[in-house]
Amino acid sequence: MEQEILVRYTDLIAEELNQPVKYVRAVAELLAEGGTIPFIARYRKEMTDSMDEVNIAAVRDRLEQLQELDKRREAVITSIEKQGFLIPELLALLAKAKTLAEVEDIYLPFRPKRKTRASMAKEKGLEPLAKRMFEQENFDLDTFAQTFIDTEKGVANLEEALAGARDIIAEWVSENTKTRKNLRELFWKEGTVTANVVKSKEAEGQKFKDYFDWNEPIAKTPSHRLLALRRGEKEGILMLDIFPPEESAIDALERQFLNGSNAATEQVKLAIHDSYKRLLRPSLETEIRMESKMKADEEAIKVFASNLKELLLAAPLGQKNVLALDPGFRSGCKVVCLDRQGKLIHHDVIYPHSGQTAKAGALIKNLCEKFEIEAIAIGNGTASRETESFVKAIGLPHNIIIVMVNESGASVYSASEVAREEFPDKDVTVRGAVSIGRRLVDPLAELVKIDAKSIGVGQYQHDVDQSKLKQGLDDVVISCVNSVGVEVNTASKELLSYVSGLSPALARNIVEYRNQNGPFKNREQLMNVTRFGEKVFEQAAGFLRIREAENPLDASAVHPESYEIVNRMAKDLSCSITDLMTSAELRKQLNLANYITEKTGLPTLTDIVAELEKPGRDPRNTFEVFSFTEGVNTIEDLKLGMKLPGIVTNVTNFGAFVDIGVHQDGLVHISHLADKFIKDPKEAVTVQQKVMVTVVEVDAARKRIGLSMKNDPFAEQPQPSVVKKTGKENRTTSHKSKHQSHKPKQKELSMEEKLALLKEKFKR
Repeated sequence: MEQEILVRYTDLIAEELNQPVKYVRAVAELLAEGGTIPFIARYRKEMTDSMDEVNIAAVRDRLEQLQELDKRREAVITSIEKQGFLIPELLALLAKAKTLAEVEDIYLPFRPKRKTRASMAKEKGLEPLAKRMFEQENFDLDTFAQTFIDTEKGVANLEEALAGARDIIAEWVSENTKTRKNLRELFWKEGTVTANVVKSKEAEGQKFKDYFDWNEPIAKTPSHRLLALRRGEKEGILMLDIFPPEESAIDALERQFLNGSNAATEQVKLAIHDSYKRLLRPSLETEIRMESKMKADEEAIKVFASNLKELLLAAPLGQKNVLALDPGFRSGCKVVCLDRQGKLIHHDVIYPHSGQTAKAGALIKNLCEKFEIEAIAIGNGTASRETESFVKAIGLPHNIIIVMVNESGASVYSASEVAREEFPDKDVTVRGAVSIGRRLVDPLAELVKIDAKSIGVGQYQHDVDQSKLKQGLDDVVISCVNSVGVEVNTASKELLSYVSGLSPALARNIVEYRNQNGPFKNREQLMNVTRFGEKVFEQAAGFLRIREAENPLDASAVHPESYEIVNRMAKDLSCSITDLMTSAELRKQLNLANYITEKTGLPTLTDIVAELEKPGRDPRNTFEVFSFTEGVNTIEDLKLGMKLPGIVTNVTNFGAFVDIGVHQDGLVHISHLADKFIKDPKEAVTVQQKVMVTVVEVDAARKRIGLSMKNDPFAEQPQPSVVKKTGKENRTTSHKSKHQSHKPKQKELSMEEKLALLKEKFKR
C-alpha cells in the first residue's frame, strides 16, 4: 500500500475509532508487514499504545473496506471517463464520497442500462419537452407538447407525449443524488418492516406464527427477529415489506422538486408519484434490505463469536486417563479409553439399556481398573441421562469423576477428513466417542478440529454472510488459541494451524519434523522446520510452548526477542533465570525503568515480569465437576416451580438457553435473567456458565421449556404499557387492569395463584 494512501486511510480510521493517528498508523503498517492480530496485541504494545485485539481487528476490517471502496471508485471513474462525461466537478464529488452508497448514487445516471421507459421516450425525441416541463414555468403546455407528436417515432397523441416526458422526469428524480440521500434517511427513520403470512401457508408455517401479522420500525428491529423474518420469507411463508409511510416520502419529493403552480407543475407532480412508486421505493427498499441484513449479520456474528469464545475457553480437566461414552439405546453405547495424552488405547460397545446391564457394568468396571481411569465423559445426546444413571449405579471408586459433556458437532468431526486421517480404520461412532473424551480433557484443542459453524452456539448462523461469519469465528479461534498457548510437542496440526503466523502447511511440517526427529528441545529448533523462516519465528515463537525445555523461558509467553532482557535481570540480581521465576522476593527487587529501551517499554516489561511469576499459565478457569438433578431426565419429569442446576449452552439477544439434563434446552427469556432490568443477556450470563434456574413453563408437545433465574419468578411484576403493532393499527394495552393499578397494596399470592398467573402470562 502506498504511503499516501495509507496516511489517508489511517487518518479517517483514527477519527472514526477515536484513536490517536500514530497508533492506528502503526497497526496498519504492522498488518501490512504480515503481523497477526495476536502478535501485535501481545508483543508490540509500545507501538500501538497497548491497543487490544478488538480495536486492531477493527482497523484491519476498515482498511479492507476502504480498499474496496477505492476499487469501486476507480471502476466508476473509468466507466464515466469512457463515456466522455468525467468533468472536474463530478470527479471531485466521487473523491469526497465516503461510502459505497454515495459512489453508486453519483454513478447511477451514468450506469449502462437496458432499455427503460425513459430511454425509449428519449429515443422518441421527448427530452426537450421533459426539460421544459421540469422547469415549471408558465407556458401553454398542451400547445408546446403538440409539437412532439410524431407517429413515425411512436408518439401518437398528446397524452403519449406527456406520458413519455413524465417517464424521463421520473428517472431524473430517481437518479438525483440528494433525493436518494434524503429518502434513504427517511427509510431508516420512519421505515417499518411489515410481515404477513402467505395465503394458505398458515398450517405449514406455524413456527413463524408470531409474524403472521407483524409491523415494527426497521431501525428498532433486533437482529434475531430480522433474520427470522427473512428466513420466513425465504421459505415462502411470509411476505415482507420495508418502507416508510408513502405520504412522508411523497411530501419530501414534492418539497424538493415542485416550484410552481401550473399545468407543468401538475405533470411533474404525477412524475414524482410515479418515480417513487415505480423506481425509488423498490430500489431503496432493496438497499435498506441489504443494509439492515448486513447490520443483523454483524450483530448475529458478534453474538456467535462471544459464545464461541466462552466455549473454547471452557475449563479443561487436564491430562487424565479418560473413559468416554457415546450413549445410545438400541445401537448401544460406544466406549473408548484414552491415555493422558488423548491417545486411543481401547474401544468397545455396551448395551446397558437392552437387558445387558450387568454385563455392561462389569466391562466398565474392568476397563476403569485396567486403564487406571480417572474420569468418565458421557455425551449429552440420546440416552445420556439414562447412561449417566447406569454408570453411577455400578459402584465405581469415588475418585473417578463422572461428567456430562456437550457433544454438539461431534458427529461433524467423526465424519470429517481430519477424523478419517487420524483414525482411518475406525468407524464414525468410535471417532465421535474419542471426540467426547478429548473435549473433557481440553475443549479448545478438540473443538478447533470442527468447523466453528457446526458448534451450536450461534443464532441464525446459516442465514448470515458466510465469508464474514468465517472471518469473525476464525478471529475468535485464533485469539483463544494464542491466549492459551500451544504445547508444540503434543499439539495436533489443526491446533498448530491457528497459532499466530502458522499456516496449515507449516503446522503439518512441524508435526512431520516432530515425528521424524523427536520432541523439540528449544524454540530455536523450530527454525529447522521446512519454510519456518525468521518472519514466521517472530510471529509464532511466543505462542509456542516447550515444557521441560533447556531454557525455562521456552515454556513461557516471554518472546525470544526479550530473552536478553531477562538474562540482564538475572545477572543484575546475581541469580539464575529459574531463581527469578520461582522467587517473588527477587522479582520485587527489579527496577523496570533500568530495562527500558527504544523498542522495549514498560508495557512489555510488565508483561515479562507477570509471565515470570506464572510461566506458561493457562488463563482458563479451574475445572469443576457439575451434575444435573437426579431423577429429572426428560421433559415429562419437569414440574412448574422446580429449581434445577443447569449449564448455559447458548446466549442470544433475547435470552439464554440452558441445558438442565432433559435432552431439550430451556429458554431463560431476557426478562427472567435477573431481578433487575438488563439490556443485554451477556450482562447476566455466558456460555458454559453453571446456573440455578426455576421451571416456569413446560410445553411437552412443542418441546418448549421456560426457565427463570429470578429469585421469585412467580411474583407479579408491575408491567409497563406495551404497543402491539399490526399492519392496520396500533393498540396500547397493559398487563395490569385499572382495578389492579389502583389497589393500594397487593396481597401475598399463594404458589398456586402465582403459577396460574405465570401460565396466563406465557399464553399472552
